[in-house]
Amino acid sequence: MDYCWYDVVDHVRRAARTRRVGHTGTLDPGATGLLILCVGTATRLSEHLTGLDKTYEGTMRLGVTTDSFDMDGKVLEERPVPELALRDIQEKCDAFVGDILQIPPMISAVKVGGERLYKMARKGEVVEREPRPVTVYEFSVQSVTLPDVEVRVRCSRGTYVRSLCHDVGQALGCGAILASLRRTEVGRFQVKDAAPLTALSDVASVEERLLSMDEALDLPQVIVNRLGRDAVRSGGKLTVAELRGQCPVREGWVQVKSEQGELLALATVERSALGVLVQPRRVFTQ
Repeated sequence: MDYCWYDVVDHVRRAARTRRVGHTGTLDPGATGLLILCVGTATRLSEHLTGLDKTYEGTMRLGVTTDSFDMDGKVLEERPVPELALRDIQEKCDAFVGDILQIPPMISAVKVGGERLYKMARKGEVVEREPRPVTVYEFSVQSVTLPDVEVRVRCSRGTYVRSLCHDVGQALGCGAILASLRRTEVGRFQVKDAAPLTALSDVASVEERLLSMDEALDLPQVIVNRLGRDAVRSGGKLTVAELRGQCPVREGWVQVKSEQGELLALATVERSALGVLVQPRRVFTQ
């Protein structure tokens, strides 16, 4: 059985007996695959997981164009599919690898003027959408059985794979839609290690699958001494006197950990005349 992301969140809330369950990046209704959830205090980490790069495997179907760029939309045009070899299709896909500007589809959750695009689309409206910068690290053709093309995409947050398929279809001259999509990786997390939803039935089964907050993030980290731990509790800025070793970065987010590896806080690094300062923003220790 396939579930929408909001069904998954609701299911885990009931199983874990808590409302504090958050997702780290939605999936389109027809998509399957990996969905990382944060439970309890860990919901305060979600923004640092949402921004991770994603990997998808999917099927691009040539010869058809829809208003949503996938199977769920209204068919706008159908064209014959020419005899295309894998290399012909790969050449068009390669044009979309790298730092690109992508126009979000009308049927999407992006807001324009404070309203979701899909709500405008339901009313028959089409509005101008600003291109958004995204990065496509890989857009590779895995196999071809016309009209279907199996593809693999590695990309940054906010990339629409169905838009990539639509654009390739236009470049090929026959049109294309995304026929199926599965998210296989989010950062270092892989779908092969995920629990099926049916395995999460009660508090114990949810707790068994939880990853410690101490291990969840790949952010740079600083280690504090005893004085530093006291400063973290009060939300005070940390100087080199409260750190064990050097701060690995000069700006951005870091994890603040104890000498035992416990996550005490998330902090931002600031520069000052006195050197680097570490300002706790989300404190977890009591």
